[in-house]
Amino acid sequence: MWERHPAAISADQQIESRQDAAPTKGGSIKGIVIAGTHSGCGKTTVSLGLMAALARRGLRVAPFKVGPDFIDPGHHARVAGAASRNLDGWMLPREYNRNTFERAADGADIAVVEGVMGLFDGCDGRTEAGSSAQMAKWLGLPVLLVVDARSMARSAAALIQGFENFDPELRFAGALFNNLGSRRHLDYLREAMEGAVRMPCRGGLLREEVLAMPERHLGLVTREDRPLADDAVGRLADRIEQGLDLDRLLEELPELALPPARRPDAAPRPAAPVRIGVARDSAFCFYYPDNLERLEECGAQLVFFSPVRDAPPPAELDGIYLGGGYPELHAAELAANEPMRRYLREQSAAGLPIYAECGGFMYLCSELQDHQGRTFPMAGCFPFKTRMLPRLKALGYREIRLARRTVIGAEGTVVRGHEFHYSELLSAPAATETVYRVAARNGLPMAMEGHAAHRTLGSYIHLHFGSAPQAAAAFVAACSDYRAERNRPHATR
Repeated sequence: MWERHPAAISADQQIESRQDAAPTKGGSIKGIVIAGTHSGCGKTTVSLGLMAALARRGLRVAPFKVGPDFIDPGHHARVAGAASRNLDGWMLPREYNRNTFERAADGADIAVVEGVMGLFDGCDGRTEAGSSAQMAKWLGLPVLLVVDARSMARSAAALIQGFENFDPELRFAGALFNNLGSRRHLDYLREAMEGAVRMPCRGGLLREEVLAMPERHLGLVTREDRPLADDAVGRLADRIEQGLDLDRLLEELPELALPPARRPDAAPRPAAPVRIGVARDSAFCFYYPDNLERLEECGAQLVFFSPVRDAPPPAELDGIYLGGGYPELHAAELAANEPMRRYLREQSAAGLPIYAECGGFMYLCSELQDHQGRTFPMAGCFPFKTRMLPRLKALGYREIRLARRTVIGAEGTVVRGHEFHYSELLSAPAATETVYRVAARNGLPMAMEGHAAHRTLGSYIHLHFGSAPQAAAAFVAACSDYRAERNRPHATR
């Protein structure tokens, strides 16, 4: 494939291409945060259904996801027809979140923000940092609270009352019940809410297992593996229209003023664009759109390719970015593409700047052992083996500080991100260099991470360049330096 962005990606993925560089005009918009009482209560189904119903009515929907999620935003984009942006109160500053929201919402009729975990759940038990509640207040949006009503009646009112009174600064658009046993069940719940809570009951969705979203060990199945079919999107929209008085909700949502959004500060750019290959297929599909856009803003020309299917590139690249995903599900195909593995190994040894996260890092290791115990050769840029585990290995926010200069910044550069994986490293040589000083969300130090070899940098941690915009500029600069060295007569690296 090896095509220039965005021509190399599917029609669905093209909506994630870089927005126009002109400043946004501002104006007004309606918006809502879809939050839940807990993880698994149905907020993703409700969010997708609401986006689908609104889009079917001809409204322009701006979708968003709170938290470090790669999978839900892909389904949002499929349903809403617009790129879904990540908002995060721990990884990213308040101003960055607000500006991201204002830029992406400009020109839309309504913004739908899917929350994370339970409404008040964030990075710790003491503060609201990283929670849906924090983001709703930062953006000035009301919350639609999704309540799992399975096996509940009057007790649901007590639950909602607690959510309603926990934070007086939070505004609610109402409560929507999920997993109803019958329409009579909804009547019981309405009766329980009357006089007990201030927020209105917005309706409810009957229990319907056929519409449950398919999941695997890192969450929902990705859009790349199983995109939502048109009939499934239609059924989601139908459920919302049948279970929620959408006309009344839209009428009662307040207008939100959108000031003209500020474009990111201009970054130093090389004299000519550098060509950065970005691995993108069903094995590698976890990227924050902001990361890719920041690279472009710094002077990169993105060239998408598939490590599963493609031959090595016909033209020279100046750098490579390998995101996360599910390499273990495509290990046989990745192993069979020996020319691609050899190309990456040789280019890494030659000094080509390569940055890899999580699944991309696993691919750059020497071998991968899947859940069945089968071992497959990988690219071999790092002398590690990785092994899939039946249980979660690591989960949580991370802050990294560079111990020395790397392709993403100078010594001391601080970047925030997230770690979530079911695999572990095996056979790591003691002499291997690690360059990340890692701290968890509570600031406590963790084991060194970030493996460096030549100009190749790999780690299990997904970094968000919005937390440190200089990281993208540094990678583009490293690629530009490499191109200059490569083009210098009789250059040695």
